[in-house]
Amino acid sequence: MSPYGRIFTEDILRTIFPPERTEAFFEALFGDAEEGSYDIALAYGGAEGQVLNFELKLVQRPGKCLACNLTYGLPQVFSRHPVINVNGIADAVAQAAGAPSAEWQLGNTRELSRELHVIPLTITLA
Repeated sequence: MSPYGRIFTEDILRTIFPPERTEAFFEALFGDAEEGSYDIALAYGGAEGQVLNFELKLVQRPGKCLACNLTYGLPQVFSRHPVINVNGIADAVAQAAGAPSAEWQLGNTRELSRELHVIPLTITLA
């Protein structure tokens, strides 16, 4: 396991992107957290030098539909949304990794299954 794999445990990932942030996102978006069709979680996917690969996992909620048309535009929404706060995620990752700063980039939504879509998040440590 790489040193970053030992840093970015499930507990640390939940600290960086707590589950409550999903509720806050849908509350801000729709005025009601119950309207959300998925939960959002941060997952670590490995590293290549100073480039760390994460994913924002969109997991369908029971009884809801995770339709592609709901998730394909999310990288643009997430990149600017203050509740998701991708800048804050990148800063927290840099701090956990002992780096002074980081740059980030969101990729296109990928449908892994009907119940799981992911948005790649690449964080480059400075």
